[in-house]
Parts: sequence; C-alpha cells; structure tokens
Amino acid sequence: MSRALVARAPTRLDFGGGWTDVPPYADEEGGAVCNVAITRYATATVALGTHERASPSDAQERRDPTAPLVRAALRRAGMPGATAGVVSDFPVGAGLGGSSAAGVALAGALAALRGLPLECTELAELSHRTEVDDLGIAGGFQDHYAAAFGGALLLTFEGCVGVERLALSEPTAEALARRGLLLYTGESRISASTITTVVDACRAHDPRVCGALAHMKALARDMAAALRAGDLDALGTMVGQHWIHQRALHPSITTSRIDEIMDTAQRAGALGAKALGASGGGCVLAIAREGREEELARALAPLGERLDFTVDDTGFNVVAVMENRDADTATETSA
Repeated sequence: MSRALVARAPTRLDFGGGWTDVPPYADEEGGAVCNVAITRYATATVALGTHERASPSDAQERRDPTAPLVRAALRRAGMPGATAGVVSDFPVGAGLGGSSAAGVALAGALAALRGLPLECTELAELSHRTEVDDLGIAGGFQDHYAAAFGGALLLTFEGCVGVERLALSEPTAEALARRGLLLYTGESRISASTITTVVDACRAHDPRVCGALAHMKALARDMAAALRAGDLDALGTMVGQHWIHQRALHPSITTSRIDEIMDTAQRAGALGAKALGASGGGCVLAIAREGREEELARALAPLGERLDFTVDDTGFNVVAVMENRDADTATETSA
C-alpha cells in the first residue's frame, strides 16, 4: 500500500553565541548559544510504495538546492523505494538555519515513516551528521537542535550538547514577535567558506577571533537569563553588543547593505540589531524599543523584505499521513 507522510521543522533566530558551537572552539573552549525557533518552516514529504521515478538531471539539481540533502537523507534512511522532497516558506540563504531545518524535517519524516520516530536529541544529531559527514558542509549544532526541539533554548557545548529549554511566558513570546523585526536583505550568502575561514583562525588560536568568540559565548548565557526574566530590553541591548564581536570575526560577515540597516535601525528606535547565521547577507534581526515598533518597521521597509514570525514551541512535528493514491502525488525527488 502506498503511504506518504508530511512533517515540518522550524528555523531559528540566533540571538547569541553562534560560531561557538563549531569545532574546534566548541571542543577546546566550550560553547554556548541562545536561540529561539520561529514559525518559518521547512516541510518534508516522504513516501513509500509509489512508482519509481527517474533521478533528477544535473540541470534539475542546479535549480533545486535541496536535492543533495534529500539524496543524503534517503541514503542515511536506507529505505529502498522511498522518495522525498522538501519545500520552505523562507528565502534560501536567509541565515535562519534553513538547511538544518530541512535536514531535521527529512530525517524525522523518514524515521516516522519507518515507524521508528526519533527523540529530539537523536534527530538533531542525525541531521547534523548528514550535513557535515555526508555533504561536507561546515557548520555547528545549534540549528539542528533548534529545529528538533523548538522553543527558546540555551545550548551548551562542553564535551556533549546540553539543552536547557527556556520557558517563555505568553507575554514575552508575544512581545518578541511584536518587537523583533526580521528583515531579509535580498543578498544571497554562502556561509560555508566564511565558517571555514573562522574555524581555521580558531585552530591557529588567533587572539582576535578567539577573544570575540569568548565575548559572544558570555553574551549567550546573559541573553538566556534575560529571556527567563522576560526582559526584552536587556536582550535587545545585548543583541547589539553581540554584533560588534560577531562582525569582528571576518570581514565578509557584514556588507554595505547590512551596515546601512544597522545605522537606520539605531536611528529608528532599535535597542540592538545583528545579522543572523554566518551572515554575508541573509537576514537581520532588530529589536525595537517598546512603542517604537512601527517607526522601526517604516524606516527599514526600503532596505529589505520583512518576514513575519511568532515563536514555535513544537519543533519537529508530523503534520499529515496519507495513504493510497495521495502518496503518489506527494513526492518531489527520488532516491
């Protein structure tokens, strides 16, 4: 019998500590990351029992940046005859951890289709191994954990990954969505090369890079304390402080467009702003002072596309199971 399953995983806003989850820094110095999952999703559809489809051509693969990840997830799952596809409701290269959300959605959906659902930690680790080991993509752990767990997290990296769920009150979650302005710059970014350069600097114990990472790690812990207390004013100020250290890691982390956004945000009532992910483009998060949200939104409107969001508390989630003919129309990429 044909059977298909649809599942999704959220992206994230990385408030602080990104880069400290990447070896060798995480292994040698220990890392800390504070992030929150948001309602921008990668949605995977997987199926068994459908008619076998031809593999995509090279031209098709160039048009579909998710094709290598889909193939790797299918190989990892070891399910002959399975097919899979993934779609997203956020821009490619947005700095939201989208590739990791797609990896978690695919891995979790395939495990659920086998009838062997994974715990959140297992799912995050499987997705990370697929991305790093199978595809050779340099990157850390935080995106996979945010996609698997959902909610606000303090992640620590000291020999193993520690996960603390930060309980956000309903007013705090609402205020974060209202006061947090997520702006897509429209610039594409290739994070792997920047990550590799920063990683190499860590291996060489570059004092400038290692010093910046130490400040970012400390801010991540302080940001978690601010979220526990529901203090978005403190969080917003620390986001701005974090950007100073973050951009010091590598010249390509900022761009002229991002610099313009930062200057405009500061003048229009932002407590702080930072580029997300490895940057070089993608999205910027600005946190407005209470009461100045609309002023900030108007000022930034000419500089990029606003992406609305709320906090996702669910993480990876199976949203539909289909039987018989429905499965034949639900797949996009073949193993």
